Amino acid sequence: MNRKKSKLRLIKAIFKLSIVLVVFFIVGILGIFAYYAKDLPSPSSIKEIRIYESTKIYDRTGNFLLYDIHGEQKRTIIPFEDIPEYVKAATIVAEDDNFYNHSGVDLAGVARALVKNLKGKTVLQGGSTITQQLIKNVYLTPERNYSRKIKELILSLELELKYSKDEILDFYLNIVPYGSNAYGVEAASQTFFNKHAKSLTLAESALLAALPKAPTYYSPFGNNPEQLTARQKYILERMYSIGYITQSHLNEALAENLSYSQELSNIKAPHFVMYVREQLEKIYGQDYLKSSGFSVITSLDWELQQEAEKIVKYWGDKNEGRFNAKNAALVAIDPKTGQILAMVGSRDYFDTENDGNVNVTTRLRQPGSSFKPFAYAKAFEKGYTPDTIIFDVETNFGVQGAEEYIPQNYTGEFRGPMTFKEALAQSINVASVKVLYLAGLSDTINLARSMGITSLNNDPSHYGLSLVLGGGEVTPLEETSAYGVFSQDGIYNKPIAILYIKSNNGGVLDEFKENPKKVMDPQIARLVTSILSDDSLRAPIFGSKGKLYLEGIPSAVKTGTTQGYRDAWTVGYTPNITVGVWVGNNDNSEMRDADGVKAAAPIWHDFMIKAHEIKNWDKTEFIAPEQIITKKSILNNNFGQAITLPIDIMSGKLATEFTPKELIEERQFYELHSLLYYVQKDNPRGEPPPNPESDPQFLRWEEGIKNWATQATSSDKIIALSFPPQGYDDIHTIENIPIITILYPRQKETISVGSPVQILLDIKNTFPVEKIEIFLDNEPLTTISNINIKDAEYSVFVQIPGYLSSLSSKENPHIIKIVGIDDKLNKGERSVDVVIE
Repeated sequence: MNRKKSKLRLIKAIFKLSIVLVVFFIVGILGIFAYYAKDLPSPSSIKEIRIYESTKIYDRTGNFLLYDIHGEQKRTIIPFEDIPEYVKAATIVAEDDNFYNHSGVDLAGVARALVKNLKGKTVLQGGSTITQQLIKNVYLTPERNYSRKIKELILSLELELKYSKDEILDFYLNIVPYGSNAYGVEAASQTFFNKHAKSLTLAESALLAALPKAPTYYSPFGNNPEQLTARQKYILERMYSIGYITQSHLNEALAENLSYSQELSNIKAPHFVMYVREQLEKIYGQDYLKSSGFSVITSLDWELQQEAEKIVKYWGDKNEGRFNAKNAALVAIDPKTGQILAMVGSRDYFDTENDGNVNVTTRLRQPGSSFKPFAYAKAFEKGYTPDTIIFDVETNFGVQGAEEYIPQNYTGEFRGPMTFKEALAQSINVASVKVLYLAGLSDTINLARSMGITSLNNDPSHYGLSLVLGGGEVTPLEETSAYGVFSQDGIYNKPIAILYIKSNNGGVLDEFKENPKKVMDPQIARLVTSILSDDSLRAPIFGSKGKLYLEGIPSAVKTGTTQGYRDAWTVGYTPNITVGVWVGNNDNSEMRDADGVKAAAPIWHDFMIKAHEIKNWDKTEFIAPEQIITKKSILNNNFGQAITLPIDIMSGKLATEFTPKELIEERQFYELHSLLYYVQKDNPRGEPPPNPESDPQFLRWEEGIKNWATQATSSDKIIALSFPPQGYDDIHTIENIPIITILYPRQKETISVGSPVQILLDIKNTFPVEKIEIFLDNEPLTTISNINIKDAEYSVFVQIPGYLSSLSSKENPHIIKIVGIDDKLNKGERSVDVVIE
């Protein structure tokens, strides 16, 4: 009984405590709201639109204005009834599909945002309704903290009490920014489609509704048209699923091909400006940026930028006619600092038909062979040398993906044994795939990522060995920056576009300093540079002193071409500047016979020459790498010990006891093996592998060398560097020796001195007998040539000389010997004893 009373008292106590806590919570919330509400403006002043101060973007000198982000705001207020229903519905779907059901605040959305913010320990998520967004744009600063959020909630509730839903939506659609200085839907319609808002189609309405979320990122004039299209499609499909439009309306809108009006032309270096603007918005948020009055001093060199635009335009026009290449891009970086000096994202920013507004320097493209230096650099790190021997022979590397991987060289030819430095300079595909295998796929990816190519997937299986031929995707900006590591002896400087930002009162608000990072040993960088800067090394494939050569300027360069001529690259550097050039079509369609040398190298060459003229840089030579000598012949451009073997020059095979001596020639051979026979893959300078066959590629590489050696011709290196012949002389064999039978004279036949004697032979042979030699007691009696006998009897008369010193008897006969020689120099002989009177 006492226990029940105690439990009852406990329950009553907890209940009373809960009531007290709830009261305190409510009082606390009301207190917080009262605290922040006392200084807030009245929502009735919403029509007093705030005037923003523009942010200006300058070149590196601070004297040349590239772009005024806002300038004069474009806004035209239109009646709510003139705004198409499509625009209203699309906006609600895109921003707040519960707009007509809440009281200004979406409590569920706020709760979700709060949880995410607490997990992230920062104020990132807002759960904003259309009402909240309107309040934020009109009354509040864009800083992200909880006090501002509370103010936003209070004003949103007040606004909902003061105005109807349609009035709030009216305010929103006439006030919010859509990008490109357009505020309100009417200004946006005029800016992007050159028409009044009331004339907008469903597809156009959905596209405009996509913009307020991130006006620069989703801008039709910006760098992300695919993402804009995806968001427009999402809005249209949501409108259909909620019931705003029918299936036929949806299909028509998705099929509509939108045409944009041209953006204002008062923007300079537009791709670079948009790149900078996106960075600013990520740091400060678009709302704060609009009202900040910043002066942004960028890294851009306006002189170099103008030359880059001219050269890209000049060669771009030529390339379209020659190669069906409608676009080109160039980025130039100071490798000492990472500062972007020039950025031309396309041949013509305003060519909307060919997506000219897309900045290809920041887009993923396959780099082709321009990726090869990263694999070679990693191989050098592991201990391989530029003089290491690698075999360029057709090789089956096994199944990769769904089929066997048997890469081919650009020329369709194979060069046999060559050095690493020759393979890289001449861009030999098969040899480079082997180098990637030796370097290690994961290790090469990690090295490239440390050099700034962060777009690569960390999973090696995503690429396979084709990565070294450009099987992955990188941005020209990343790869150009990464090449700067070779230029600067292993130091990486992240690309910088903004030097510093001044506030509207003239003080420096933010300064972006270099952060050099050592990612590679200087010796490795110098080894790569020594190869890419050697014009004589690449000459066998690319010729000498062409567009990859800068007269009087030390430079290193590599080209790249992807399958089907979809991408053409040239990336190169001097100690003062690194430049990457891409040529192709934005829609990834094929060009016409356009490789990196033909299509991209002229742009790279002309810009490099012009840049050095303008800046008058010192013609600084690259620092040469240290000489490398290892204890392994294969790493020092040496095959090892030769062996000398007798060769039948007629069959090309090993001579035998039946090979005529006059056909035997002594020759030197190397017993050829792949690199995996001599070295451990990941420790090439260590002990030889105890069991080379354990490497999964060993037998495949050996087979490739064997096939090449047996098929090589006299013009190949096989004469001096080859396997010994496979097999023995099969022309001069016991089976091929002519068989001679003497039909007359018979054994111990008596013949007379001074009288002609008939010799009758029966000859059986494989090859035609060309010559018969007749001997008497081993002294030459006569020779008959050019007789061409094949499986037949042959008769000849000979004169027995009368000067024989003695006559003979059956007990002491003379010997007649017949020798038949065929056209392969096989010799068959037969003798008979005769008595001479």
